[in-house]
Amino acid sequence: MKKLACLGLSLAMALGLMTGCGSSNNGDATSSQDQSGTSQTQTQLTGTVNTDGSTSMESVVKALGEAFMEMNPEVTVNYSGTGSGTGIQSAIDGTCDLGLSSRALKDEEKTNGAVENIVALDGVAVVINPANGVEDLSVEQIAQIFTGEITNWSELGGTDGEIAVFGREAGSGTRGAFEEIVGVDNCKYTNEYSSTGDVIGNVASNPNAIGYAPLSGVDDTVKAVMVNGVAPSEDTVKDGTYEIQRPFVMVTKDGAELSEAAQAFLEFAMSEDAADIIAAAGAVSPKG
Repeated sequence: MKKLACLGLSLAMALGLMTGCGSSNNGDATSSQDQSGTSQTQTQLTGTVNTDGSTSMESVVKALGEAFMEMNPEVTVNYSGTGSGTGIQSAIDGTCDLGLSSRALKDEEKTNGAVENIVALDGVAVVINPANGVEDLSVEQIAQIFTGEITNWSELGGTDGEIAVFGREAGSGTRGAFEEIVGVDNCKYTNEYSSTGDVIGNVASNPNAIGYAPLSGVDDTVKAVMVNGVAPSEDTVKDGTYEIQRPFVMVTKDGAELSEAAQAFLEFAMSEDAADIIAAAGAVSPKG
C-alpha cells in the first residue's frame, strides 16, 4: 500500500511539473508574439505626406508616391500642382510637407529658409510644329526669338511665317528655368498658358509656333529641335551636353523637422532605389 501511495504521489508530482512547464512555455510564446506585434506596430510607417508645387514634376512625384505607398500601405502621398513658386512658399510656411520646384532655388528663397533637395534632372525641350523644317537652333537664336529680335522663320532658314511664341505663365518653374538658362528676362509671348499640356497642344496646332516643355511632356504631336547640335534626351541631360536643363527639387524648410513618413519619402526619392522609377517617368535620376 505504501508503495502504491508513493507511486501515486510521484505520478501526481510529475504531471504537475509537466503542466507547469507547458503553461510557462505558452506564456513565453504569447509574450513573444505580443512583443513581436508591438515591435511591428512601432516600426510600421503611417501617416500622410502632402506635396505641393511644380506641375512639371507631376509624373515623377506620382510615380514615386505610388511606389512608396506600395511599400508602405499605411502611408498616403498626396500631390497638388500649384506651380513652383507656390510650392516653395508652402514649404517655407509649413503648409505642406514637401514643396516641389522645377527650377533651382533663388538666393532670396534660401535666405527665407527654403532648402534644396535635388531628386531628378530634366531637360527643357524647345518645341516647334512638326511641319516646320527648322531642325537646330543655338541658345542665342532661341533667346532672340523669345525677346522678339527674330520674328520670322525665314531668318532661321525656314519658310516665311511670323513666329508665334508660346510659353508658361509667370510663376511657372518651367518658365523660370527656361528664361534663366537661355539668359532672357523680357520674353515677348504671343500667348501664355497655365500648363505644359496647353503649350504642347497649341504648338501642335500652329505651324509657326514655338514653345518649351519639360522633356517628359514632349510627345509626337510636336518636334523638339536640337540646341547647338545636341538633341534633348535622358542621356544628353545626364552627361550635360544638352544645355537647357534644370533640377527637380523637393523643398524643405531649414530647421523644421519632417514627419517620419515625409522624411522616409524624401530619402526614398533621393535614393538609388528610385532611379528606375524616375527614368520611367521621363526624368533623369542623379543616382542612376
